[in-house]
Amino acid sequence: MSKFEGHETEKYEIDQMQDVNVGSTEVLDAAQQGLKRDLRLRHMVMIAISGTIGTGLFLTSGKTIATAGPGGALLAYATIGFWLIFVCQAIGEIATLLPLPGAFNAWGGRIFDEAFSFQMTWMYFINWALTIPAELSASALIVSFWLGEDSAFPAWVVPVIIIVIMVIINLVGVKAYGEIEYWFSILKVCTIIMFIICGILVDAGVIGNPKYKYGLEAWHVAGAPFKGGFMAFMRTLVSVGYAYGGTEMTGVTAAESRNPHKHVPKAVNTVLIRIAFFYITSIFLLGSIIKNDDPRLLNKDGTATGAPFTIVFAIAGINAAANYMNAVVFTSVFSAINSDFYVATRMLLSLSRNGWAHKSIGYTNTRGVPIVALAIVTACSCLSLITIFVGSGIVFNWFVSIIGSIIFQSWILILFLHFRFRYCWKKQGRPTSDLPYVSWGYPYGNIMATIIGVFCIGATCYLSIIDGRPGPRPDGSDPAELTAWGKKRDSYAQGLLGAWFPWFMSACLFTGYKVIRGSKFIKAEEADLDTGRFIPTESDKADMKPHGPMWKRIVKFLI
Repeated sequence: MSKFEGHETEKYEIDQMQDVNVGSTEVLDAAQQGLKRDLRLRHMVMIAISGTIGTGLFLTSGKTIATAGPGGALLAYATIGFWLIFVCQAIGEIATLLPLPGAFNAWGGRIFDEAFSFQMTWMYFINWALTIPAELSASALIVSFWLGEDSAFPAWVVPVIIIVIMVIINLVGVKAYGEIEYWFSILKVCTIIMFIICGILVDAGVIGNPKYKYGLEAWHVAGAPFKGGFMAFMRTLVSVGYAYGGTEMTGVTAAESRNPHKHVPKAVNTVLIRIAFFYITSIFLLGSIIKNDDPRLLNKDGTATGAPFTIVFAIAGINAAANYMNAVVFTSVFSAINSDFYVATRMLLSLSRNGWAHKSIGYTNTRGVPIVALAIVTACSCLSLITIFVGSGIVFNWFVSIIGSIIFQSWILILFLHFRFRYCWKKQGRPTSDLPYVSWGYPYGNIMATIIGVFCIGATCYLSIIDGRPGPRPDGSDPAELTAWGKKRDSYAQGLLGAWFPWFMSACLFTGYKVIRGSKFIKAEEADLDTGRFIPTESDKADMKPHGPMWKRIVKFLI
């Protein structure tokens, strides 16, 4: 019987951590100084899930079904999910070896060109700096559901309250942040599980209308299963990418993991299983129960009343389904913002520690909190206050169009860096067996994922040009016609900005750095694959062995 049998896992983790920060890295990277390795496995898993499951699934998934039909929506989620599987595998392999604060954004400076890391880190920070106000805008819209249309309650109060709470949570330290995030995520996971069970029972006719079984009837209505054909499928890709965005957070949390060799691989693998189960199953059930021509799927108000999950719960006869879902969506947004604050501050920390932003931004207090970075992120979050003037829904849509494209860019560049990393590893004569975690399916999985990624990015850019051209401006004799033209023009500009801005900005950042700093292309034989490398202590190695009662291991895996 192992000496670890019968011990409480978390107590053991706390005990064995007494020497993790001493001698656990061969050479401590400057970017890691001041951080606390206080995140456990359950924290890392839930942080990634929290950053992923939010408004993208609860509020906007219905629009995907309405646009592409049940088959098209399912294919879109499966396609992006397949791409993301190998992105996460790439992250898991390198982050386990090099758990750096900048995660995949810092790898380019080690194995390719410092300018590459500079532009990747800045773009990833911009992604989360925009995601926070987008989510805050959604929070104001969600609360308005309870207030009513005639309420005099100021729309800006909700974002301000959330921002203050976020600052307090992040000031406490990463351990408290991870714990709070864990319990927030439990509600989302339980809601989706409850929905899946409820959806299966409704689809089979067990609950709801006892005389009616939905089955796959919705797959045979006009236009289904692939409504709008291939073009409609392509039009859903950015919104689906936005819904999946955040799964890559596991790589970012590796720098503050107690044992990256144990936690990162498990977090990568379990997150993939859970995300695939939650998303694919949920979309299949939604598409089977709600017909794609149901106007409620469009959810034009963006509230919980028209959310697809609410519709299914209402069919099941669950009273106050809209109020419950609105509460779940609100806590989901709150949880996602919590994760967004964490990632954005860590990106600024990485920028500072690498000399790509002012050194004062890299200051951390005794709790390991990057204070200055937190202040900057807080200032960026105040962009949400422009909802006072232009409306929450409009702000949310503009931000989503940009964020989805930046996410696509990050994922395709991660795959590129993984190819480059393996090339450097091989050129230095290091066997693959020396890697603490080896991504499965390499290189064929990466090749297929890259093809999917290039297709998605190409489709986004192509559609931004051909879709919704406003045409010549009306003469102004008909105010309604002029208003409609203005909305179409804004929508077209939104699509162009969303598709092309990330690539234009990245090119400027990369070129500017090359010109100003004169960075050089790094030869594979000279790539630094050791600085900041995590070297497990004996207690770390012991922690990686299965321990604790079997029932608790099963519960920890499921939760």
